[in-house]
Amino acid sequence: MTLAQILLFLPAAAIVAVSPGANNLLAFANGSSQGLLPTVVGLSGRCTAFALMIAMVIIGLGALLEASELAFQILKWAGVLYLAYLGVRMLIGHDFHKDGASGLFQPVDAYSLARREFMTAMTNPKAILLFTAFVPQFIVSGAGDSFTAQFVVLSAIYIAVEFIAAIGWALAGSIIRSLHPSKRKLSIINRITGAMMLCAAALLATARKT
Repeated sequence: MTLAQILLFLPAAAIVAVSPGANNLLAFANGSSQGLLPTVVGLSGRCTAFALMIAMVIIGLGALLEASELAFQILKWAGVLYLAYLGVRMLIGHDFHKDGASGLFQPVDAYSLARREFMTAMTNPKAILLFTAFVPQFIVSGAGDSFTAQFVVLSAIYIAVEFIAAIGWALAGSIIRSLHPSKRKLSIINRITGAMMLCAAALLATARKT
């Protein structure tokens, strides 16, 4: 690994990590409903999913997914269904307190937040293709380090960049929460985020293995 290689990778990774994908929308929604700290703890689910994806690439399962149209379609539609489930849940305001308490959401434990992050990442074939197609572009053959060593280092850097970007999305949501908007305004925000999750599901449904 060289410093120039890392400096070339960092801005590209930042652009990908900060984009408003399904996981970042989820981090924003969690931040607005649960606050910053629980959401940041919940991001461990996404990092765990990415670590598993890295292991999959190293042992060859990532290449199998990339090559197999059936495996890609199964994972894609699982992701579509899960994103649609989260979107509908937000649209109907499932996490609001049933007692009508103004501006309050039902508290969700960190494990549940981490599980949502994990499932959203693991059922998104684009996330897996990130490690099979995006990261390898920055690996330099004959650079002294093996492919695996460079891949692990670059992937670890990407996870760190993704984590920082996700904190930014969670912070944006938590700032809205700190303003103590009315239950009606929170409901509108939740429904907009839910609609965006459904749009993400629709976009994923059209994804091709390219």
